[in-house]
Amino acid sequence: MTHFYVGTAAWTNPPAEREARPDGTSHLQHYAARFNAVEINSSFYRAHQRSTYERWKQSTPAGFRFSVKVPRCVTHESALKHCRTELREFQEQVAGLGRKLRILLFQTPASLAFESRAVARLLASLSPGHSCKIAWEPRHPSWFTAKAQEMLARHGVTRVVADPARCPEAGKPPAGAGLIYYRLHGSPRMYYSAYSADFLQELHKDMLGSGREVWCIFDNTARHASWDNARYLQQLFDSDG
Repeated sequence: MTHFYVGTAAWTNPPAEREARPDGTSHLQHYAARFNAVEINSSFYRAHQRSTYERWKQSTPAGFRFSVKVPRCVTHESALKHCRTELREFQEQVAGLGRKLRILLFQTPASLAFESRAVARLLASLSPGHSCKIAWEPRHPSWFTAKAQEMLARHGVTRVVADPARCPEAGKPPAGAGLIYYRLHGSPRMYYSAYSADFLQELHKDMLGSGREVWCIFDNTARHASWDNARYLQQLFDSDG
């Protein structure tokens, strides 16, 4: 089911998977044999050369897709302003993924309030003709108003469905968006807690009934719960035939 993408934040193999990984197989190759998508988070902290993205593209199957997190120099240090050069350089780098680049992920800090003019200018500065979609995980309450949602939708941006949700609206898919993007950080303890089978079964039903392209990225990576949760959800889709 090519419109359902399940994966984890980064592809580092847990200890048990490292033992099962064939000799000569990279962490990414082993990961991509099990999941159809991944979220690159390291791009938030440091730049990667275009050749590195090209190598990652070549290491994955044809149907595999990438989501790449926008650098913090854009979303945090610059607060979305005066960062056209940094954003252009980032886009030139990630273009190495070619058609396997599906999502640009923006995550803004809890201190950053919604400012429509700054967001509009930033989105307008994206390279013309980019074919990937944009998912945005805001953390300030002002991003969850009708005005903010209308503006994001007008620019084709989907708001991330986050767990734990910092406000009630953050845990619900935005109405009418062509893309739903779940980022599940672990609950009740962020980055550590695993999700129950019951939770994942309900999530599977919601994803099936959405009628839209859906991504589900597990970010509860501190104790590798992300792999088990993603694999369980992927198996539910596999059982659908």
